[in-house]
This record gives sequence, C-alpha cells and structure tokens, in this order.
Amino acid sequence: MKKILYTIVVSIIGGFVAILIYNGIYDHSNYTDEIVEQNKSQNISYNTQPQPTPNPSINFTLAAEKTINTVVHVKNTSTSRGSSSIWDYFNNNERGRTRIGMGSGVIVSKDGYIITNFHVIEDASTIEVTTNNNKTYKAELIGQDEVADIAVLKIDNDITFPYIRFADSDQTKIGEWVLAVGNPYNLTSTVTAGIISAKSRDLNDYDSKNQSFIQTDAAVNSGNSGGALVNTNGDLIGINTAITSGTGGFVGYSFAVPSNVARKIFEDIVEFGNVQKGLLGVTGFGLNSRNADNLDISYTEGFYISDLEPSMGAASAGIEKGDVIISLDNLKIAKFSDLTGYLSTKRPGDIISVGVMRKNQRLDLNVKLEKNENVDFYGMQLKNMSEDELEKMGIENGIKVLNHRNNTLYRMGVTPGYVLTEINGEKIKNTADLSSFDSNIKINQMTFMSPDGEKERLIFE
Repeated sequence: MKKILYTIVVSIIGGFVAILIYNGIYDHSNYTDEIVEQNKSQNISYNTQPQPTPNPSINFTLAAEKTINTVVHVKNTSTSRGSSSIWDYFNNNERGRTRIGMGSGVIVSKDGYIITNFHVIEDASTIEVTTNNNKTYKAELIGQDEVADIAVLKIDNDITFPYIRFADSDQTKIGEWVLAVGNPYNLTSTVTAGIISAKSRDLNDYDSKNQSFIQTDAAVNSGNSGGALVNTNGDLIGINTAITSGTGGFVGYSFAVPSNVARKIFEDIVEFGNVQKGLLGVTGFGLNSRNADNLDISYTEGFYISDLEPSMGAASAGIEKGDVIISLDNLKIAKFSDLTGYLSTKRPGDIISVGVMRKNQRLDLNVKLEKNENVDFYGMQLKNMSEDELEKMGIENGIKVLNHRNNTLYRMGVTPGYVLTEINGEKIKNTADLSSFDSNIKINQMTFMSPDGEKERLIFE
C-alpha cells in the first residue's frame, strides 16, 4: 500500500516539474502568432483562387412596363344552334344559343393590328377587344392561319396604340428568362415569369402539322391564349398558345408560336390577304435511332428525304432521295419541327441554303422555294397527281395525301402517300373537285388507295 501511494505522489510531482520546464523553454505568444499567421496565409492563398461573381437579381419591371399596355383581352361571341330540351329535339326545333369565349391578344402596330390565336376567335360572330386601360373596341377579323393557330384582328380609333416590338425568336436560348403576359378573364394584364425549357417543340408526333413551339415553364392559364411571351427587354418572342399539365391548370409547361412565325403570318395576311407558304418539294420524316437503324445510316438527327416533287426546287437544285437535311441557312435541323418551323418564316421565291448529308459527305445547295398549290381539306393536305403517278399506282383518278392533322384518319391508318379516290361514292379527279363538298355536306364515306395498292374504304357514322 505504501509503495502504491509513493508511486502516485512521485508521478504528480514529476508532472508539475515537466510543466515548469516547458513554460520556461517555449514562448507561447510567438507560437500563437505563428498559428494565426499560418491561418491567415492559408486564407489569403485560398481567396486568391478565381471566384464566381454572383449575377445581380434579374429585374423584370422594365419588360413588364413595356408590355402590359400592349396586351389586350379578347372576347368572342358566337351563336350555335341546338335543341335546348327534349321537346325541341323531338320537334326538330333548334334554337340559337349564344356562346362567349375569352382569350388575350397582342397589339403589334400603332394603328391597332392585333395578333391572337385562331382558337380564341374561332366561329366568332362578333369580337370585342378591351385594352389595359379598360377601353373596349369592336374588332375586325383580318385573316387567320388555322394550322399555325394564329389570327390577325384590327381595331380602329384616332389614337396611336401602344404596341410591342418583334424580337428574333431564332436567337432565343434554352434557359433564357422570359415573361408570359396575358389579359385573362378581363382582369387587366397579368405577368408571370419562367425560363425557356425547350425549342422547336412539336406536340403532335403522329402527324405533320406545322408545329414548332417555344416551351416555357412560365405560368399560363387558358385565358392567356393569344398573349405575349417576351424577353427581359420586353420584346415579343412568341404568342402563348397551349398548355400541358396533369390538372389542366398552369402547373406544367406552356407553348408559344415563335415570333418569327407569327410575324411572317401577320405580314402575309396584311399584305396578301392570305398566308404565303414556300415549299422545298420534299417528303420524309425526322430521324431517330430506331428508323436510322432500319435505314442502315449513322445519322440519328436530321430530316430524311424519302421522295421529291420532280418539278420543284429541291429536285432542281440536285437534292436526291436518301439525302438527310441537317441545316437550313446554317440553322441546325435535328427533327421535323425544326424544318417546318424555319420554312414557316419563308415565302415562295425565297432562296435558302440547304445542308444535306449524302453518303457521309456534306453538300450545301441553294433551293428556291415554290408556291404551295396544295389544298387543305378535312384536315389533310392534298395534291394533284400526274398521269405517270396514277399509272404507277394502277388507278385512273385520285389526289395524293401529303400530310394530315386529322386524328380520326390517322387512327384509321391513313398516312402520307395514300391517295384519295372517292368521297360519298363520287370520284375525285383533282383538288378542284373538293369544292363541291362544303361544310354543309356530311361526309359519310372516303375511299383511299394505299401506297401498297390496297383499296381502303372508310365509313363515318
């Protein structure tokens, strides 16, 4: 026991002696300063590395101020006929019913021209426009392009209207901040913000409707249709047209017709009274990995040319079947909507540079766009056929389906290349024969000849 106690006491005394010796030899103030200086040196060394400078907060107020007075509320009043009761139905007594639709529009000139969506004013008997200062005007429908969903209105007054400037929508970039400005439900102009999340977006992969939307996540409701999509300078880059979401509300994505397309349609309607569409004279489809494998080619982007119109610009310029269009005027063409979107900004007579790949060799050819002589009917675009074309298919009459946006026909198997030969039992020899089937005549039956030579009769009930 005494030995254990003696060991503990000696250990304690030894510890104190060690501390005294340590304090006498080392200068702790210098040591502390050394550590501090070392840390400072490390901090200085770290901070000398390049650091990202945070961008200042984006200010949308200027764009909003420039835009809100150029966006208007559009009210569409139409009359539809129908039976309002069972008694009316059995007595064949149809009454006129008034329907009111609402949307937005964008003033694009100081003398009161307005761009909106076709679906906003469709079947309208009267159109009223209310500006942001709550003044209401009667509007005249100047013209429309149903395929692009664009319509042009005009309001008259002695005053000079505030109007929006067009921007070049081809220069917009994914990730760019944008504002969606609308006048829904006559609440005066409302503004929401988002970014461009995609370009050249086509919502109908199964047909060849000329869709090439700018996609954004800015909140857009149904009453905003026809309103403005603007950049942070307050310039117009698109006309808000459609939304997609799981709820039907704005939670999702919205889609806008690019300003270059809307501007060209507007200028055509004002200058010519209709939309001037220039054609390359090719048919085909956008490439992906699946059809590229089937074609045994290495390209998975671009527009594959499966056929050409022999008398049109592409064939005359030397473009051939099997070529892949990869650019128009140095603008990359990755899919079909890129092609149609750019061509929608051009007119007949324009000459464009077409970049094609042919057996792994790039060629740049100048092509003159031709006037669209084709006819839109029943959601189809149809063209006359030459005697040689009819003879090759072994038929005496018919008009060729170039493309269509009719969901019913698509589901029934009608695709580009089919030939329409009869309607309601009457032979169709050329597109002029379609004029006898106006909106008052019900179509009960259509007969087509498939590219494989199979006769197909479709019955509509």
